[in-house]
Amino acid sequence: MAAAVPMRTNWNPNIKHNEMERWICIYPAYINSKRTRQEGRRLPKENCVDNPTYIEIRDVLSVSNLQFLMENMKYCREKSSELQFRGRVRVQLRNADGTLFNNDFPSRESVMLHIASKIPQLKTRQNKTGDAYHQQSQPQPSASGSGGGGGGGGGKKGKGKRR
Repeated sequence: MAAAVPMRTNWNPNIKHNEMERWICIYPAYINSKRTRQEGRRLPKENCVDNPTYIEIRDVLSVSNLQFLMENMKYCREKSSELQFRGRVRVQLRNADGTLFNNDFPSRESVMLHIASKIPQLKTRQNKTGDAYHQQSQPQPSASGSGGGGGGGGGKKGKGKRR
C-alpha cells in the first residue's frame, strides 16, 4: 500500500524548517525568460532559460546536494492547464534547527540561479538545439502550386450529395 500523503495545514510558527510545508516552492515560470515579471518571472531575463519544465528542474536538483519533492500543481498565473505547463518543485532550504541545509544555497534566489545556469547544460537541451538545426536543413516543399503534385493545391471541392 502506498504511503499516505502528509495532510496540509495552515501555516504555524511551530512547524520545523525540515517539514515539507516549510520547503520553498519553485515553478518553471520563475526562471522562464519568455515570461514577464507580471507573468511570474522572478529572475532577470539574462539569467533565465527559454521555457524550462519541471522535469528539467528535477534533473538539475537530482545531481545537486538538495532534497526536493515533485508536485503536480499549476502555477496560479499560468493560463494553460496542459501537462507540459504543470509541475512544482519543493526544495528544502533549512534544517530543523534553522541552519542552512546546504551552504552553497543560502536563499531561494541562489537555488533558482543555480537551476537556471545548469538547465542549458543538460543533454536534453543540447539535443533539442541540434535537432532544430537538422530540421531546418532539410528541404521544405514549396508553398507555390508549381512542381510535382502534392495534393495540397486549390482543387475544386464538390458539395457532396444533397438529400
